[in-house]
Amino acid sequence: MKEVLTFLHEIALALTGVELKPSLYRVLDILADGMGISRGAITLLNPASREIRIEVSHGLSADAVKKGRYKPGEGVTGRVIETGEPAVIARVSEEPLFLNRTGETRASGVETSFICVPIVKGSAAVGALSVSRPYEPAFDLGEAVRVLTVAAAMVAQKVVSMEALTWEKELRREESRKLKEKLAGKYSVSNMVGSSNRMREVFQMVSQVCRSNATVLIRGESGTGKELAASAIHYGSPRAERAFIKVNCAALPANLIESELFGHEKGAFTGAVRQKPGRFELANKGTIFLDEIGSIGLDVQSRLLRVLQEREFERVGGERTLKVDVRVIAATNKNLEAAVEEGSFREDLYYRLNVFPIYMPPLRERKTDILLLAEHFLSVYSRENKKEIKRFSTPAIDMLMQYHWPGNVRELENCIERAVLLCEGGVIHSYHLPPTIQTGEESGTLPNQALGDAVSAVEKEMIIDALKNTRGNMGKAAELLATTPRKFAYKAKKLGVDFREYR
Repeated sequence: MKEVLTFLHEIALALTGVELKPSLYRVLDILADGMGISRGAITLLNPASREIRIEVSHGLSADAVKKGRYKPGEGVTGRVIETGEPAVIARVSEEPLFLNRTGETRASGVETSFICVPIVKGSAAVGALSVSRPYEPAFDLGEAVRVLTVAAAMVAQKVVSMEALTWEKELRREESRKLKEKLAGKYSVSNMVGSSNRMREVFQMVSQVCRSNATVLIRGESGTGKELAASAIHYGSPRAERAFIKVNCAALPANLIESELFGHEKGAFTGAVRQKPGRFELANKGTIFLDEIGSIGLDVQSRLLRVLQEREFERVGGERTLKVDVRVIAATNKNLEAAVEEGSFREDLYYRLNVFPIYMPPLRERKTDILLLAEHFLSVYSRENKKEIKRFSTPAIDMLMQYHWPGNVRELENCIERAVLLCEGGVIHSYHLPPTIQTGEESGTLPNQALGDAVSAVEKEMIIDALKNTRGNMGKAAELLATTPRKFAYKAKKLGVDFREYR
């Protein structure tokens, strides 16, 4: 082996090149000349795919390079990258961990030695430098490991400074792709729960309009799922890969909504210490969702009308006209027709927004969806809270179906989440539901009961539930309730429960 300092100096000079791969190829050539290696490779770990692949090689065919792919911990190279510790194999034919994917032992008829050292960034290995040379008992493998470790440290500086930038971009692209796929699945029409005729109409309209660039106005009471419908339209459209900007107009102060929508220039008003792009700029090539559109003032309405008609605007305090390509989806729970008659909402803006109206029905008009939604939320919150809750009891179902749900789907979701938190068994009972639903004071669904009647109602619910679980077997039902068959039969007859109805 060449004199060590001269050898390492040559490697350092090779790594001063601008291009990464030519520099690494030169390093392997120097190793071949100075250490007599027959084969060499620099493998790097891709952080996005978690795959180890050969970036540059010496003495390997193109086919061998393609086969040289590993996972962390796999084979000798994978083990070195996973542990960060070098590996020395005096005779590769005697090492079971050596996978030989590049045809090492078949390359020639002679025995070879293999040395692999990690390329370290910070405290973690990002790759490995490996070499093979003909086996010689007198060759100092320990000295070779020390020299290669220094060489790998120099290679690491080059790799980290240049290759890491490429992989970080690849990692961000992969994360962005996965996030978009997740959002597209979460907000697709198939994830909007409902089987009623009213919801089928909504699904059909969303499916028809999502493929276009038409402006959509979503109407409906608070809590009916207007934002979910808007998300389904965006993620089902050709703009799904672009930004989806949501703006709650009612949550923004009247003096700030113009700046939030259209942006402002530095010094446009007190506190404007820098230029700020507006939501329409951020949504360029994508979709903007204007929730509670009926709450904006007349001065902003005129500028919004211009954006809808001309697709252009100026920032607050600015003179330059900006062009945008953006799809507008608006939503409101107000009666815009009445607002137009009162003069609080511009008539021309109303007609510009009302190109494709979609009406989200309140929950009281889609009774058949209540149980579907309840079971959906039960599954979601049971999984979230790590509970094994399987179903609702019959009286609980009756209460859910009879209540008028003024808060619509949002109120139902909150109700089920509360019930899951209170429930310690596998069944949601009526007493797990909120007091407003249990008492019926607002809905008028339940009569006033005396204490004895309330006790009887609970006993009847338990007896019915036990008979359901045992398919009408009174003996087994009595065991479930820790009572005797005689007492169980007496109570069932007294409360008017016929066990034969549950067989």
